[in-house]
Amino acid sequence: MAWTLYRPDAATIWEDAAVRKRLGWYYAVMKNKAPAKFHIAARVEAPADYASMDGAELWKVHEELGRAFDEEWLRQKERPDASVVERRLPRASLLDVKIELARRQLRRCNLCERRCGADRSRGKGACLLRDRPTVASFFLHMGEEAPLVPSGTVFFTGCNFRCAFCQNWDISQRPENGAEVTPRQLALIQIKLRSEGARNINWVGGEPTPDIPFILESLRELAARRFNAPQLWNSNMYLTQEGLSLILHVMDIWLPDFKYGNDACALRYSVAPRYVGVVSRNLSAICRRGEDVIIRHLVLPGHVDCCTRPVLRWIAENCPKALVNIMDQYHPDYLVSTMAKYADINRPVSEKEMREAYSYADELGLIWRPVS
Repeated sequence: MAWTLYRPDAATIWEDAAVRKRLGWYYAVMKNKAPAKFHIAARVEAPADYASMDGAELWKVHEELGRAFDEEWLRQKERPDASVVERRLPRASLLDVKIELARRQLRRCNLCERRCGADRSRGKGACLLRDRPTVASFFLHMGEEAPLVPSGTVFFTGCNFRCAFCQNWDISQRPENGAEVTPRQLALIQIKLRSEGARNINWVGGEPTPDIPFILESLRELAARRFNAPQLWNSNMYLTQEGLSLILHVMDIWLPDFKYGNDACALRYSVAPRYVGVVSRNLSAICRRGEDVIIRHLVLPGHVDCCTRPVLRWIAENCPKALVNIMDQYHPDYLVSTMAKYADINRPVSEKEMREAYSYADELGLIWRPVS
C-alpha cells in the first residue's frame, strides 16, 4: 500500500513480537479477523424498555450487560469470529443503553472530572462545547505511532484542559474553528477514512471526551451498516468513572496521555486539579482489563525528576504490559511563548533530558523503542 512509502516502520513494526503480543486484539480487528468491540456491544441484547428507566436502574442494567459483553469479548479474544459483524441487531442493545446514558449526561454533564454539571442543550460546558459535535478536520495521519499509521484521525474542537503549551490551541480553545456534524456524518467520515486505508479511527482533538454521546451514536450507524473499523481513544484521560464506562466496551485500542507526575504541575500548566489520581485511576481500569494500550508521555523541559520519572515508574508498576511512547515533541507554543509566568518551560527539551528519560525507561524494563 502507498502509506509504506511514507512510513516503512508502519509495516515492519508487526515483526516485533512484543508489539504483536501487546496489541493482539487491535491487530485482529485491524485485519478484519475480529469484530470491533462496538459490534459486540451492539449485539448484547438489552431490555426493550431501557429508555424509560430512571438513572440508577439504567446504570445497573449497563453494568449487568457489561458483564455479558466481557464474556463474549473473552471468547472473541481466544477465537476471533468476524462474522459477528453480519449478525442481526437486537431491538435494543448495550450500545443503545450507552447512548441513552450519554445523552442524559448532556443535560447535566459529568463526562469529565471537571463535573461542571452544565446543561449543554442551553449553554456551554467547561469543555467550551454545547450539545453538537464540531469537527475541525479529519484525514489519514502519518505521524502517529508506527502500529497506528495510517491513522484515520478525527479532530474535534473544544477541550476540558487549558494547557499553556497546547500545540492545537486554535481548535482546543477555539471551538468555533470547526464545522458542526451529525452522528450519521461521523459514521460516513469513518467509512471514508477506512476505505482510504486507515488502520483505525482515531478520536482526538482538542479532547474527544465531551463528544462521547455522538461517537456512540455514530457507532450504532456503523453497526447497522455492518462496517468494521477499530476504534482508538486518543485522550488526556481526564474522564469520570461514568464517562470511562460508557466507552469501555467500544474502544479497541487506547492512546492515553500521562503528562504529569504530580498535581502541582498539572494545575499550573493545564489547570487540571486532582490530575494524578484521576488519570492513574482510569489507566488502572483499562490495564486491569487487559486492553491494548500505548501510553504517551510528553517530556517537558525541566520536569524529568518531578514528572517523567514518577510517570514512568507508575506505568512500570501498574501497567507493565502497556507500550510506551516517550515523546520529545514538546515545543514552547501558545501561552508559553508570550507569558512570563511560563518562562521556566519556554525552551525545547534538551537531548540530555531525553537521554535521562530513555535511560530510566530502560531501567524499568518498559517497552518504548518500537513505537517512539
